[in-house]
Amino acid sequence: MKKLINAPEAVLAEALSGIAAAHPGLKVDAENRVIARALGTKPGKVALVSGGGSGHEPLHGGFVGRGMLDAACPGEVFTSPVPGQMLAAAQAVDGGAGVLFIVKNYTGDVLNFQMAAELAAEEGIIVETVLVDDDVAVQDSTWTAGRRGTGATVFVEKIAGALAEQGGSLTEVADMGKRVNAASRSFAVALTACTTPASGKPGFDLPEDEMEVGVGIHGEPGRRREKLRPAKDIVATALDAILADQPMVAGDETIVMVNGLGGTPLIELYVVFNEVAAVLGDKGVAVARSLVGNYVTSLDMAGVSLTVCKADADMLSLWDAPVNTPALRWGI
Repeated sequence: MKKLINAPEAVLAEALSGIAAAHPGLKVDAENRVIARALGTKPGKVALVSGGGSGHEPLHGGFVGRGMLDAACPGEVFTSPVPGQMLAAAQAVDGGAGVLFIVKNYTGDVLNFQMAAELAAEEGIIVETVLVDDDVAVQDSTWTAGRRGTGATVFVEKIAGALAEQGGSLTEVADMGKRVNAASRSFAVALTACTTPASGKPGFDLPEDEMEVGVGIHGEPGRRREKLRPAKDIVATALDAILADQPMVAGDETIVMVNGLGGTPLIELYVVFNEVAAVLGDKGVAVARSLVGNYVTSLDMAGVSLTVCKADADMLSLWDAPVNTPALRWGI
């Protein structure tokens, strides 16, 4: 498998250097592997910190900036960052109003962020945590107890980040993040496996005429494997699973993300979004806001994930608030 790298063991360090060079609004602590806002956190503002294994870009470093995260902690590819990174991030961005950890529900991330919160408390930093567990495909998976955390992470970071920017307290910001997670559901389908730089080969075998239904963002098995079907049928399968778990009625408003997993052409993602809009429209459910593109990837995996948030007026207002990050930018 061909990769645009120099050496597998240097990918993360060199990518962090590239982020620093490309985005002067960010600062990169190469030693601790922390990406933060170059201007720091405004005193009295709640700081948001997230992180996880690399390979899901732009998650999380691409969402550092005004209106979203204050810092992100990237681990090695598909490997949780360590507690020391998370503590360094919290120390770097604490503005005196506390720090919110936004954690995807993977065992390594959960345990390490929990340990970092305990270490931060010893340093006098108050930490709250929002656990993201939106994936309805499976209840337990290779790396989780309970549901996996996937696309709703973007929604939590954006909406909670906006409230923090507006001066919300740590409790208020955490509660909003939990509300967004509770209102969001995701489902993904893979057409190909991904290839990590270290392995140089696909993570699993998937015949040309098959797809993995309910795949995880690290290539974890889904609900089943079946023959490839048209986009219309794939969307129906995903939305059936999402709406079975989060029922909606005519008049409900949603935020919808059609997310590429890294190797899917944008034109195909718009085909998928067209089908999503049609299905929800037939039910009288409004797509009030949307994202189409690569936001939570799995390296070079071809496939798509759908995330639907049953949004209230507060969520929509905070979604519309200004944001200025490498991966999301509006209202500035």
